[in-house]
Amino acid sequence: MPAEPGTVRPGGRTARVRAAVLRAAGDVLAEQGFDRLDLADIARRAEVGKTTVYRRWGSVTALVADLLADMAEQSLPRTETGSVLGDLKANADLVRRTLADPRQGALFRAVIAAATCDERTARALRRFYEMRVAEWAPCVEQGVARGELPAGTDAAMVVRAVSAPLYYTLLTTGEPPDPAAADRAARAAFAAAVAGVYTTGDAPAPDTAGNVPVPDATGNAPAPDTTGAPPR
Repeated sequence: MPAEPGTVRPGGRTARVRAAVLRAAGDVLAEQGFDRLDLADIARRAEVGKTTVYRRWGSVTALVADLLADMAEQSLPRTETGSVLGDLKANADLVRRTLADPRQGALFRAVIAAATCDERTARALRRFYEMRVAEWAPCVEQGVARGELPAGTDAAMVVRAVSAPLYYTLLTTGEPPDPAAADRAARAAFAAAVAGVYTTGDAPAPDTAGNVPVPDATGNAPAPDTTGAPPR
């Protein structure tokens, strides 16, 4: 089964052509928006032949899908600080800095707007965020293993809870979130996770004192204390 246009990862000169075309596509998205994307114009900006661009990508949506895949691959890896809250703060700050970047922030606004009316762009955007969430989810999973969060905490939900208010700020105000907003987003997601908001299935919730039940050697967690008594 042949690969979709723009999904093959080339090397050598072909890789340089791809990089130039994706850079040009990103520039147009950031400067003018999705509706101004034109393959012939992209080829001119990238200084490559139109035939090359049409043969490799075939459509604007295929080009945007490849751009998002490249952005996911080039994104910075997760930061592990040794604590869930520290890791979530690092994630929030990375999202904040990305959205505050003049080019990246404008590019994301354009792609998100396009995704509301183009299904292929929407699928590509979902894949991008799936990759980024998967990159940071181990920070939450490690926090569960250390007993910082309840067993059964959905790591992906926690990671999404960090970035959601930051994107909402950008999209509803037109202004990128500031460092204080990033800190609040991380602390809010952490507090909710500690409270068991993101646990799934039959996972035990924290007791009224905020203590997370940690499984014993048999894998069974003690029943949560709902009396409100202070922890011993």
